Amino acid sequence: MNKTEFTQEHEQLLFGIPLFRDLPENVRTSLLDRLDFTVYDYYKKDILIKQNTPCKYLYVLLKGKLKVDIIDGNGSEVMIEHIVAPRAFATPHLFNTDNTMPATFTAIEDGLLFTATKESLFKLISEEPDILLSFLKITGNCNRCTVRRLRSLSYKNVRARFIAYLLEHKQNDKGEIHIEHNQAQLAEYLCLTRPALSKEINKMIKEGLIDMEGKTVTISDSNKLK
Repeated sequence: MNKTEFTQEHEQLLFGIPLFRDLPENVRTSLLDRLDFTVYDYYKKDILIKQNTPCKYLYVLLKGKLKVDIIDGNGSEVMIEHIVAPRAFATPHLFNTDNTMPATFTAIEDGLLFTATKESLFKLISEEPDILLSFLKITGNCNRCTVRRLRSLSYKNVRARFIAYLLEHKQNDKGEIHIEHNQAQLAEYLCLTRPALSKEINKMIKEGLIDMEGKTVTISDSNKLK
């Protein structure tokens, strides 16, 4: 990664994320002077953050896309999600007791990263209730995503885990789900073997429960799945 100049375009992207989007004008105009921040250009395949390293900064992905992986207890790499800009990420780990990053964040494409020191952010959110409220909402949403995955893993059989995943990620009333993982990654995410997951998906297609084209799954009957 290389340091780069913070431009007006970058400022517009920063104030477009939920953490800073709806701030009063007087707070917006002073915010950048109150944050100790740096902006970096990064490149495809760069590792921006490694698992188990200290979390010392607020991270905001202004441009680009990241892959998030963890190394599980068996030493296997598990793909958790993709992060697409503009978005703040890893915020729940900034002020927790452990204070370490739970995953490795790797660039899928070239992009731009904004970082602000934990100390300057803490001072800012302690003085500005609007930012504190936004920060707490973001943290709550991250925790909800964690609970969503744990809910899928709470089921014991292959079909139940896959159905739980589909229902949690359903994006519209048409019952369409775009799966960001490939099948091998999804199997790892659900703690299943790839052959077992593939076999179950094919069964569900034959039974008319779902249709699948590429990474898009369409639920034919949500009530039956539930």
